[in-house]
Amino acid sequence: MDEDDTPLRIERCADRVVATLHRPRVRNAIDQDLVDRLHALCGELEASPRILIITGAGGVFASGADIAQLRDRRAADARAGINTAVFTRIRALPMPVIAAVDGYALGGGAELAYAADLRLGTPTTKIGNPETGLGIIAGAGATWRLPELVGEARAAELLFTGRILGADEALAWGLLTAVHPADELIPAAHALADRIVANDPLAVRHTKTALRAPADAHPAIELALQAELFESPEKRRRMTAFLDRRAR
Repeated sequence: MDEDDTPLRIERCADRVVATLHRPRVRNAIDQDLVDRLHALCGELEASPRILIITGAGGVFASGADIAQLRDRRAADARAGINTAVFTRIRALPMPVIAAVDGYALGGGAELAYAADLRLGTPTTKIGNPETGLGIIAGAGATWRLPELVGEARAAELLFTGRILGADEALAWGLLTAVHPADELIPAAHALADRIVANDPLAVRHTKTALRAPADAHPAIELALQAELFESPEKRRRMTAFLDRRAR
């Protein structure tokens, strides 16, 4: 396959990976091939944890699931959770996931963004779930992740009506954490990643584990994770360095 036709372009660094959805003819719609490639990337990041920055090429994050494939899927395909499985795997990656959302993030594209830990946008960001207008539901994460992000009432409004949020409203609702000019979006994502990787990687991983734990796991999970960190040489090194700086 020619590099220009690769649907998922991957740039690897020691502490992060940038994955760019690249299906320009269909506005980066998510098809089975792209799902398979995302699964392969998840396997890589599960074995070698790094921050993931995920974005889309051509001024579009992802226009949704590939309707040409989705139209022909039947009940067994729905129960298989094709997109659900890969978005769940992305959500569960050990290190934080940053979605850099330029332009449209609709349907499955929005659900991919919801699976990230952090979402940055641009002034042209449009995000939402128009699935009910196509005779289906937002079945790959929106019905449970969106209420966590914006509250039950706002999630219900968006999912029932199919209304699409612009960047300002998405920022005001907390769906985006910041909005940057399009040419500054990826640098901003890298700057956010830089701030994360300056911290202890194990503490970051354990923080994500605690954040994603079910309600009935708290506070026991924090106590167990903190107990492990209290025995870490890195904790002692960082605290000693802090005390030395303060003493100067």
